[in-house]
Amino acid sequence: QVQLVESGGGLVQPGGSLRLSCAASGSTERMGWFRQAPGKERVLVATITSGGSTNYADSVKGRFTISRDNAKNTVDLQMNTLKPEDTAVYYCWGWDRQMNYWGKGTLVTVSS
Repeated sequence: QVQLVESGGGLVQPGGSLRLSCAASGSTERMGWFRQAPGKERVLVATITSGGSTNYADSVKGRFTISRDNAKNTVDLQMNTLKPEDTAVYYCWGWDRQMNYWGKGTLVTVSS
């Protein structure tokens, strides 16, 4: 079973940047980030395959960049030009060809 551990969340001012990291205990075909804002459903932010193909939510295109290191089983999310509406708990996600795995989440708060 794959375990995921996120890090890097915190408080940042609008326009600022944060980098989230996720370490997996095993290999995954796909990895990514989802987020859940207060009172909202969990939604996709960005995903990346083992081959490097990426997919982004329209709301973060041009601002966020997802990357992974297959050798280290890690995935990062570089978040730039952050907006208050980016405030959410961010969850790392992985797929190992058998099932979905989720991290416990890390809180990102964008506020002045």
